[in-house]
Amino acid sequence: MAATRSAGVVLHRPGPDGTEVLLGHMGGPFWARKDDGAWSIPKGEHGPDEDPRAAAAREFAEELGSPMPDGPLVELGEVRLSGGKRITAFALAADFDADRIVPGTFTLEWPPRSGTLQEFPEIDRAAWFDLDTARRKITKGQLSLLDRLPAVVAG
Repeated sequence: MAATRSAGVVLHRPGPDGTEVLLGHMGGPFWARKDDGAWSIPKGEHGPDEDPRAAAAREFAEELGSPMPDGPLVELGEVRLSGGKRITAFALAADFDADRIVPGTFTLEWPPRSGTLQEFPEIDRAAWFDLDTARRKITKGQLSLLDRLPAVVAG
């Protein structure tokens, strides 16, 4: 079976304490009471024939409810998560109003084995973080993407 593929964007901007990145807090009941390690770049799955750049733009819009800002996408490479999923990520220098997201939703049986289906936001909030704080907030599998960002920002 082929590994699941995702693509996403590490949106970054200059901040008062250096580079800031936009992260989304994962929605749904599993993540509701978690903070550190519960944030992600805007990303989502794509098929084997879809261009990762196009998938990253589509998933940004689906997860945050706004088109991805204009600008050149700089490849940050790929990370492989412990479950086998592969994420191709791109850096994009742009600003974005994190307070105005309109997240997409997913359906989940909740509580488990209850037979009740509920809708939850894919991302329940978004925020800008300096890199040190973002390293605490982001899921462990995506951490290396933040480690690669300073070289891109430096040019």
